[in-house]
Amino acid sequence: MTVRPDDRLLDGAPMQPLCCRQCGAEVEVRKASWHQTSVQWNAEAVSACLERRASSLGDGSGVFPGCTALRDSIARAALEGVIAVPES
Repeated sequence: MTVRPDDRLLDGAPMQPLCCRQCGAEVEVRKASWHQTSVQWNAEAVSACLERRASSLGDGSGVFPGCTALRDSIARAALEGVIAVPES
């Protein structure tokens, strides 16, 4: 059986660094469209994110639904042209 390489990331914009406007957590972001965003967290960003830290103090499930402050920062960056959004 031949495994086809996953080259979806080669067709679009690369991951770009972006800082959250609220806490300064720096993540890697890629917009595939206005409705789809990929976010890559690192250890420093995890510890800097206020919402992410608050969620780990909750029920201990380890489930993090997402940071609203970062989501807003990404949306603003996309609207301002800081983060590329491919035309679809």
